[in-house]
Amino acid sequence: MTPGLAATPYPEVSALKSRLAQTSSPPSTSQPAQSSVPSLAALWAKKYYTSVTSVEKPSQLANNRNFKEVTTTEGRKYTAKKLIDNLTLASAQAWSMTETLLSEEIRRHDINPDLVNPLEIAADTRHLFQKVLAAYAERSTPRRLSVIVGKDFGQVRQKYTSIDRRAIGFVSMQFHYTGQKLLKWLSPPEQVLWKPYLKVMDDHMYMPLQAAYEAAANHPYDSPALAAVRHLLPVSSKIAVSVCQKICHLHPDYKTYSGSLHEIQVKTASIRDVEMFQVYLCLCVLENHIQSVQQELFPLCVMLYPCLHVKWKLVQDMLQAMGWQIHEYLPAEPMATFLPYLRIFSEMFAGEVFQND
Repeated sequence: MTPGLAATPYPEVSALKSRLAQTSSPPSTSQPAQSSVPSLAALWAKKYYTSVTSVEKPSQLANNRNFKEVTTTEGRKYTAKKLIDNLTLASAQAWSMTETLLSEEIRRHDINPDLVNPLEIAADTRHLFQKVLAAYAERSTPRRLSVIVGKDFGQVRQKYTSIDRRAIGFVSMQFHYTGQKLLKWLSPPEQVLWKPYLKVMDDHMYMPLQAAYEAAANHPYDSPALAAVRHLLPVSSKIAVSVCQKICHLHPDYKTYSGSLHEIQVKTASIRDVEMFQVYLCLCVLENHIQSVQQELFPLCVMLYPCLHVKWKLVQDMLQAMGWQIHEYLPAEPMATFLPYLRIFSEMFAGEVFQND
C-alpha cells in the first residue's frame, strides 16, 4: 500500500517464548512489568531481522567475494561515508517527491503549514540517518540498532504528532524516499547488507513501536492484554504475508500509485502496512482505548491512501483477511482480547463511512 521495505515470515514462536521467559520473569505481586519493554522490543527486533536477512542474503551472494568485502569494518565505513556524503542530496530529492505527492493535502485537510516545515523535517531525517550510519559503521547489528535508535525515532514521532498527528505522514514519506534515494548509490552487495538497517528505521518511523513499549510497561506481568500482544507480535509478519497474498488473489489487476500489487515494491510495502495495522491494534489493546487509531492511523490513511491510489475496498478486504488470519494463529483467549478492537477497525473503515468517495 504505502511505500516500504520487505517484511517476511517469522521463525519459530517457541524460540521467542523461550527468550521472552529469559528476559522477563514474573513479579511476585501485580507490579508494572517494566521488563516487558525490552522484551517487546527484542521480540520485534528479532522478528524482522531474522526474516529480512533470511530473504535478502541468499547463499550464493553470501559467498561472493564482494559481499565479504563490504561486511568488513573497512567496507562498512566506506559504505557509511558514501551514504553520508550523499545524504543532503538524497534528502532534497526526497522532499521534492514528498511535496509532489502530498502538498495538496495540506490545504484539503486544513493542516497548519507551520507544522510541515521542509527544512526542519529534512534536518530531523538527516540526524536519524547519521546516527544509524554511525552504528552501521561500528558493526552494530540490525537487532541492536532497534535498541540504539528506538527512543530517537520515538522522540521524532512525538515531536510531529504532539500537535497534529497527521504531520507524521509528511515525515514518514520524506524518510522513506530518502532511504530509497540512498540505495541508488550502493552496489548490490552493499544494498543487501544495508537494507535490514533501513527496515529497522522504516518500521520505527511508520509504526508507533515506542508508544507500544511504553504502554506495555504499565501492565502487570500477567496482564491479558500483554499476553495477547506477546502472542501476536511473533506471528505478525506471517499474518501480513498471508493477508497480502489473499488481497493479490482478490484484486489481480489492481494498480496503485507505485504499480501493480504483484510488483515487489508494492507487495513489500503492502506487507509493511498490514504489520503497521497490527501494531496499532496492539497499541489499542495495551492502552485500552482507540485514541491512537482515531487521532493518528485513520487520519493518516484518509490523507495518504487516496494519493497512493489505494481504494477503501482494498483496505476493507485487508482488514477482513487480517482478522481471519489472527483468528487462525492465536489461541481463543488472546483472540478474545483483540476481537473488540478488530470490530472497531472494521467499522471505522467500512464502506458506509466512505460512501461519497
